Amino acid sequence: MSNIPTELRYAKSHEWVRIEEDGSLVVGISDHAQDQLGDVVYVELPEIGQVLSVGDEAGVVESVKAASDVYSPVSGEVIETNPLLEDDPEMINTQPYEDGWFYKLKPSDNVELDDLMTSDSYHEFINSED
Repeated sequence: MSNIPTELRYAKSHEWVRIEEDGSLVVGISDHAQDQLGDVVYVELPEIGQVLSVGDEAGVVESVKAASDVYSPVSGEVIETNPLLEDDPEMINTQPYEDGWFYKLKPSDNVELDDLMTSDSYHEFINSED
């Protein structure tokens, strides 16, 4: 059973979003996604300053099984990337919701958050995929 924190929002492409106190958004991939990928060996992160729209490719995560694109669940400007992933990409497997985050965005439209799933709806979504 995947860990699905209730305070996050989720995209159908398996990214999660956490709203920070300053209004920025932290993005990563879900526990379910990292479990499906297997052992992560490399991560390609977006560039700081890059402007993303919903659904844009924001990076790549490679595992021993496959490579998978990481998409932007909301629109905005990349304001920070996770430097820990450069030397320790397997952190995505062990801490997908803590130190395994990918990047932070300054959102351009917070209304887009309403289009993302709650933890309950994401749970139903991943169970329907099986």
